[in-house]
Amino acid sequence: MSFSFFKQSRPKTPPELAKAIKDSLMALDSKTVAEVKALEKALEEVEKNMAAMKIMLSGDGEIEPSADQILQLTLEICDDDVISLMFHKLPILGWETRKILVHCWSILLKQKVDSTYCCVQYMENHLELLDFLVVCYDNKEIALNCGNMLRECIKFPTLAKYILESPSFELFFKFVELPNFDVTSDAFSTFKDLLTKHSSAVSEYLTTHYNEFFEQYEKLLTSPNYVTRRQSLKLLSDFLLESPNSQIMKRYIAEVGHLKVMMTLLKDSSKNIQISAFHIFKVFVANPNKPRDIKVILAKNHERLLELLHNLSVGKGAEDDQFDEEKELIIKEIERVSRVAKLES
Repeated sequence: MSFSFFKQSRPKTPPELAKAIKDSLMALDSKTVAEVKALEKALEEVEKNMAAMKIMLSGDGEIEPSADQILQLTLEICDDDVISLMFHKLPILGWETRKILVHCWSILLKQKVDSTYCCVQYMENHLELLDFLVVCYDNKEIALNCGNMLRECIKFPTLAKYILESPSFELFFKFVELPNFDVTSDAFSTFKDLLTKHSSAVSEYLTTHYNEFFEQYEKLLTSPNYVTRRQSLKLLSDFLLESPNSQIMKRYIAEVGHLKVMMTLLKDSSKNIQISAFHIFKVFVANPNKPRDIKVILAKNHERLLELLHNLSVGKGAEDDQFDEEKELIIKEIERVSRVAKLES
C-alpha cells in the first residue's frame, strides 16, 4: 500500500485564490500590525498568496498560465474589491511581496472582456486610487513600487487624463526635486509619461491650465539642481514640439518671459543644457510672426546672443552639420531683427 508523508495541496481555483488574497490582506488590521509575531505571520500569508497569484498569472517556468484562469482571477479581484485592499496595504507589505504585486499588476491591467479592460474599468470607478499612488512618492519605502504601478496605469488614456486633471498632478513639481535621487528619477519618469504618452489629453490639459502649468514649469527650468534643469528642458522639447501641441507652442514662443528663460539657459555652465536650450530658443527666433516684444529683446541682446551662438557647437558629424546650418540661420535672423530695429529707432 503506497503511502506519502507529504500530501501535496491542491492548487487554488481563481475564486479561492482571490478570496485568500482578500482575507490575508484584511488580516493586516491595526491589531495585527501592533503585534510583532502576529504581523510576521500575517505578512507571510499575504506573500504566499501573492506568490500563488504570480504563478497563476505568469506560470512557474514549467507550466504555462491558463488564459481562462487569468481572466477569471482578474474578474474576481475586481468584483470583490481586492484591488483597493492591495493598494492601501502596500505600505505594510514586505519588499518581496511588493515586488510580486507590481509584477502582477502589469498583467492584471492588460486583461479584458471583449473590448473592456477589467482593471482599468475598476480604476475608472475608483479614481482615488490613482491619487493614492501619486501621493505615495512621499513615502520612499514604497515610492518606486507605486511609481511602477502608476506608469502601468498611465498607458491607458482615461487614467492618464484623470491624473493630469487631478490636483495631485501638481505634486510632481515637488516630487521631481526630492532629495532622494532614486525617487526623484522615478517621479520624473512618471511625469514624462504623463506629458508625452497621450498627446490629445496633454494638449487639452495644457490649453486649460496653461498659466498655472508653465508658472510651475519655469521653476524646474531655473532650478539650482543641474539634473532638474537638464531633464525638464529635454522634456519641454519632447511635448512642446509635438504637432498636437502646436497652438500651445505658438502661445509659448510669443511670451517674453519664456524667451528670457531660454536666453539664460543658453549661458548655462553645462554645454548639454546650452544645446537643449538652443533647440527651443531657435523656435522663438524662427517664428515668422514674432511679437514686437520678442523682437525688442532679441535686438537689445543681439551682441551677447551672437557671441553665445558663435561659441556653441556640438562637434563633428551629420547631425552636427545640421546643427551648424540651423545655428547660422538663427544668427542671420537675429542680425536681421537687429538691423530692422535700428532703422525703426
